[in-house]
Amino acid sequence: MGTMTRKDKDNYYLSIAETVLERGTCLRRNYGAIIVKFDQIVSTGYSGAPRGRKNCIDLGTCIRESLNIPRGERYEMCRSVHAEANCIISASRSDMIGGTLYLVGRDMKTGQLIPDASSCAMCKRMIINAGIDRIVIRNTPTEHTDIIVRDWVFNDDTLSGEFGY
Repeated sequence: MGTMTRKDKDNYYLSIAETVLERGTCLRRNYGAIIVKFDQIVSTGYSGAPRGRKNCIDLGTCIRESLNIPRGERYEMCRSVHAEANCIISASRSDMIGGTLYLVGRDMKTGQLIPDASSCAMCKRMIINAGIDRIVIRNTPTEHTDIIVRDWVFNDDTLSGEFGY
């Protein structure tokens, strides 16, 4: 009988976040996020229109795609609430403080994982204020990037805003 290889915790939680993204409704890129604290899942979130509003998959069009807006720009044009935001909305701050957010993105045209996925500036601000300590982002089925949220506070220029507020 062979030796069984046990999946490490980060990849275990990333696989759960990857399953969560399957509920996403974006035609361009779907993301799944989960927040974990003390080895317990606190909340989950995926990309999708606000409750009661039509999703892009229902409309059959993505406004950002139709306007050729590049990735990382003009998120105010997007119908969706981001996965990280939905995840944070679904949890109490006391349950998130010191926790880890696991994030997985998939390109919906190619079906491939997004190896350089990152949170937008608004989601980064929410993650900081939620008290989350660490972000783990899936790059491949077994590799991931680890981010210490505190580093964003001191080293991330995208958080200052384009007008320097």
